[in-house]
Amino acid sequence: MSPAGVARAFGAVSELGASPRPRLGASFGVALALVSALLGGGCGAHTIRLETGPRAFTADDYEAVYEGWTRAADDFAWSRMDDVLHVTATFESWEFRWAYVVRYARDHSLEDATRDTMLRASLADSREHHRFFVTLSGREYREQDLASERSAWRVLLVDEEGRQISPSEIQRVRRPSAADHVYFPSISAHRHVFRIVFPSTHEDGAPTIPADARVVRLRFAGARGQVDLEWRFDEGRE
Repeated sequence: MSPAGVARAFGAVSELGASPRPRLGASFGVALALVSALLGGGCGAHTIRLETGPRAFTADDYEAVYEGWTRAADDFAWSRMDDVLHVTATFESWEFRWAYVVRYARDHSLEDATRDTMLRASLADSREHHRFFVTLSGREYREQDLASERSAWRVLLVDEEGRQISPSEIQRVRRPSAADHVYFPSISAHRHVFRIVFPSTHEDGAPTIPADARVVRLRFAGARGQVDLEWRFDEGRE
């Protein structure tokens, strides 16, 4: 498979943008998965780090990294006891992209040169864009199409100071690939699937997620309610 073909198969994740991180040990990965299972939800169950730099992941580390960068939350209209929105989002961070490429390359038996080309492209993209893989469902099916003008939800990326920015692109994934189903297990027949892209800087040049950020939120807001998915970052910098 050519590098271009691999990039297309990789979709939005295929354009990574920085370097690796210390290898997540097996015991840490198990602990990470357990914490996710116990605490789940959109309140930032995991402490994660934003630093770029080399990582030493193996293909078996992917599940733990996926759990670390994935959030889920439900918003309820309590007066009617109706479910308003179920949403799961994976922040395709530098670290996530690194783990994804390593896993994808192993699963698809890519040559080292092809894997490295994919990794460089994806990490380079991460310097320009913040990408999220999102699945969601709600009571009114048509209102959940985030790419439609009829959507009930406005999607925003919000920093810890409350400054927010709208997506530069929302792509609806109508037919997720076999790889999507494997690597993003929140996909189901009852959910819409989207790739949501935000620029890495505001119009004034300020970063949308500063390097020293402690938290960032992916917000779904509308007349039916508000859902915040939250990623909290470790303050221990390299």
